[in-house]
Parts: sequence; structure tokens; C-alpha cells
Amino acid sequence: MAADLTRIVKAYDVRGVVPDQWDEPLAALFGAAFVEVTGASAIVTGHDMRPSSPGLSRAFARGAAARGADVTEIGLCSTDQLYYASGALDLPGAMFTASHNPARYNGIKMCRAGAAPVGQDTGLVQIRELAERWSDTGAPEPAATAGTIGHRDTLEDYAAHLRSLVDLTSVRHLKVVVDAGNGMGGHTVPTVFAGLPLTVVPMYFELDGTFPNHEANPLDPANIVDLQRRVREEGADLGIAFDGDADRCFVVDEHGDPVSPSAVTALVAARELARNGGHGVVIHNLITSWSVPEVVKEHGGTPVRTRVGHSFIKAEMARAGAIFGGEHSAHYYFKDFWNADTGMLAALHVLAALGGQDGPLSALVAEYDRYVGSGEINSTVDDQTGRLAAIKAAYQGADGVILDELDGLTVSAADWWFNVRPSNTEPLLRLNAEARDEATMTRVRDEALALIRG
Repeated sequence: MAADLTRIVKAYDVRGVVPDQWDEPLAALFGAAFVEVTGASAIVTGHDMRPSSPGLSRAFARGAAARGADVTEIGLCSTDQLYYASGALDLPGAMFTASHNPARYNGIKMCRAGAAPVGQDTGLVQIRELAERWSDTGAPEPAATAGTIGHRDTLEDYAAHLRSLVDLTSVRHLKVVVDAGNGMGGHTVPTVFAGLPLTVVPMYFELDGTFPNHEANPLDPANIVDLQRRVREEGADLGIAFDGDADRCFVVDEHGDPVSPSAVTALVAARELARNGGHGVVIHNLITSWSVPEVVKEHGGTPVRTRVGHSFIKAEMARAGAIFGGEHSAHYYFKDFWNADTGMLAALHVLAALGGQDGPLSALVAEYDRYVGSGEINSTVDDQTGRLAAIKAAYQGADGVILDELDGLTVSAADWWFNVRPSNTEPLLRLNAEARDEATMTRVRDEALALIRG
């Protein structure tokens, strides 16, 4: 019987504990399967700073080369640097990282040429099925001519491309504290920010996949406490935190107060629309604040609402010809970056917007932060479907209430909305609520939680 890899092959990527759930021999099978499904004659790979990443990445390269594909290894890199290489070299790519997960985890984020997504509906299921079959029957026969494995350094080219998209040469000098969380931001920030009118105060730039200081997940408030304190101590203009593979960025203002990813999405959307003559489609997932589509319309753009998840956003970016997209999870997608997500480019936009005027960041983002949100609240439930049905029944037919099921269940009224979505991998329901004022948000949040928790 073939192995069951459904526990590590998720909706968008591969992720699991090493070596308990996957290891280098399995990584080699994934490499062979990736070449088989994409039909690639050449691919590019990169990896983060986790102890297991170099070995897994090289095993994947060996598996791919055995199937006849030439492999370009770019070595240590951020996930968006891998996307840059996939786009610039027009090659399918594979990034070895488990993002913000603990050190014992690792994973693979895969894309087709031009950084096009590989997810459940775009090849990942087929890759999993091949790897499952080969893990039972043995590796496939090598190609008649094996591919080569070579190396290429793309860091300088990646940095130059990003700086070509955002002009920071004439902004006022800014002091910025950057918390890399011992992740790949410590590798990319020095090169990307070099020569810009910035005083950078580095925190945890040492590459260490054991994450000795805090988890590299800036969406958890516990992981930005050090950054908040340092911003205040330094009298800095802002702080920026990156997650482990540095594809997401999180911003705090001059007081150390968090800036919501929705506010960053709205700010960057306004700038990207201005760059495109006040026209263009902007994608936002259904968890982002009402302020995002409002700002997009105010700046001449067309907002398009979509499901949560980077493969859905990337697919919709391509379908709609969108110029920009943003998620509540601090993923930001750019047409000029092959529709892929890059926290670094979003960070440059925030720096340019702040440095292009004289006020503090708190005043600048107030224009884009118009509502009160709950943040994401997870509840463990035994029956996700049953609880969703109970919530739907409670609001169905209520005066002035609209229900939609684009992703989970969204319930909205004139002054509030909430969304409840099931986790794909755990027995959880995720709640996000927003309203025009704190009291309303608290009421709506608590009503929804009472239904969720039964």
C-alpha cells in the first residue's frame, strides 16, 4: 500500500516534522515528481536557515536532476527571493522553508515558471500522488540523460529589482528598527536597504533556524514585544518585523503600536494605483478590513474580493490582471513581482510613504485604519460543519443581514461583519469580526463566539 502523504501535503505547500514525517529520501521523490508534473527541463531551488534545509534542498535537486532537469541552486534565500529567481529566470522553483513554524518543521513552497502558484488545484495533488506511489514502489527510472546541478547568486539582482519598483532616493532620512527573528530577513535586509536614506537598527539578524529569541511569526503579539520596546527606546520612526522566510512583513509605528496588515494593504494599494494612473484591479481577501475596498475605490481602482490563501490570490491576480493584492495575514502581492507575494516590497512602500511626508507613521496610517477589528480568534470544535450550520441558522433571514459562503461563512450588516472559516488541517474554526466602533465589534464577536463554542 502506498504511503499517505496527506498529513504533510497541505493546500498550498508541503510541511511537516523532520525526520518524523518526511526526510531527504522523500525530498528526492518530491523533486522527481515536481519535474514530472511541471514537465520542466530546468528548475531553480532555494532554502532558508533551518538546520534541515540544505540537505532537503540538495536531495530535491538530486531527484529532479535524475529525471533530466537542470537545477540552479540559489542557496540561502528568502521565499520572495526564490520567487524573484523563478520570475527572472522563467523557471519553476522550489523553496525549502516552514516559514514561522518551529525548528523541527520544514516544508516546500513550489511554483511554476514565472512564480505561478502550485497548490491543490494546480499540480500539488499530482505531485503528492506520484511521491506516494514511488515511496512504495521505489524511485522512478532515471532519465536517459541526467540533469546538472549548478549554483547562482541572485541576492544583488533581487535587491536591485525591488529598489527599481519603489523610489526611496529623495525621501527624508528615517530610523527603522528591523526584527528579522533570526530568519531570512537577516540575510536580505542588509543588501536591499544598502545605500538607502535609512538608519537601520538590527534585531536578531543572526541566521539561526532554532529561533533562540522568539518564534518568527510577527502576527502573534508575543513575538513583536521586543520590537515594540526597541522602537520606543531608539526613538525610531517605525519598526518592521519579518517572519522566518521573510515573505511577510509586519509594521509598528513610532509608538510601537501595531499597524494592521489591512492598513498596510490600503496604503500600498493607494500608491500602486497612483503609479498606474489611478486605474487598476486590487485583490483583497474576505478577512481584510472594509477600509481596503473603500480606499481602492477612492483612488480610482476596482476592488475584487477573494478567498483566503496565496494560491487563490495569485490565481485571481492573474485572471483579473490585478496590479496589487493584500491579505490580513501580511502577505502582499504585486503585478510587478510576477503576481507573487513579497513582504520586502511592501516594507519599501511603507518606508517611501512615510519618508515622502513629514508626519509620523501613526498619523499617516490613520487614514487607512477606519474600523475596529477583533483579530483572528481560533476555537477548537468537534464538528466544524455543524457549528457553521448553527451560525447560519441563527442569522438566516435576519433583517438587514447578508450571508455568503465564498470561504466559510460571512455574515454582514450595515455596521459590522464577521467571518467564520474552518481550518484545513486542525479541528478549529477561525473567527474574524469588524465593526464601526468598539462596542459593536465586541457584541458581534461575543455573539459569534457563543455560537461557535456551542
